[in-house]
Amino acid sequence: MGRHDGSTQSRSAADECAANTVSFVHRLAASNAFKSLFSEGMTLVEDAAAYLDGPGREESRQLPRPLALAYATESMRLTTRLMQVASWLLLQRAVNEGEMTTAQALSEKHRIRLVEQEIACDAELFEKLPPLFRQFSLKSLRLQARVAHLDQSMAAAGGLAVAPRRSAVASQVERLQAAFAR
Repeated sequence: MGRHDGSTQSRSAADECAANTVSFVHRLAASNAFKSLFSEGMTLVEDAAAYLDGPGREESRQLPRPLALAYATESMRLTTRLMQVASWLLLQRAVNEGEMTTAQALSEKHRIRLVEQEIACDAELFEKLPPLFRQFSLKSLRLQARVAHLDQSMAAAGGLAVAPRRSAVASQVERLQAAFAR
C-alpha cells in the first residue's frame, strides 16, 4: 500500500459513512406517515373542489364587490396551491410504488412549484370571507408548508424518496388483492 495523506483517508471514511447512512427523510416519504399525508392532501383537494363548485359558488355570488374580488383572487390561489401539492404527492406516490423511477420523477418535478404563499388580501378583508372558504385556504397553506418542508428535506438528502424494493411476488400479490377488492 502506498502512502495516503489524511484528507484522502477522511474523504474515503466520509464517503463510506454517507453510503451507510439511513435517510430518515426518505424513510418518512415511503412510510405510513406519507400515506396519511397523501390521504389528507387528496381529501382536502376533493373537499375544496366540491365546496368551490357548489356552496362556495353560491356564497361568492352574494358577496359585495370588494369581497367578491378577494374571494376570486383567493380562490385561484387556493386552487393553484392544492393542484401543486396534489401533483407533488402523486409524483412521490408513483416513485414509492415503483411506477416511476427517481430520474423520471425528477424530470417531471420541475413543473411543480411549492412556493410558499400567503393570503393575498389583507387580514381584515380575509376575515369577512365565508368561514368554510377561509378554513380551506388556511388548511391548504399548512399542507403546502408541510409538503414543501418534506420536499426541501428530501432535496437536501439527495432527491425524491425511493421506497425500498419489494419482492416481485409480494408486488404481484398486492396487485391481485387490489384487483379483487374492486
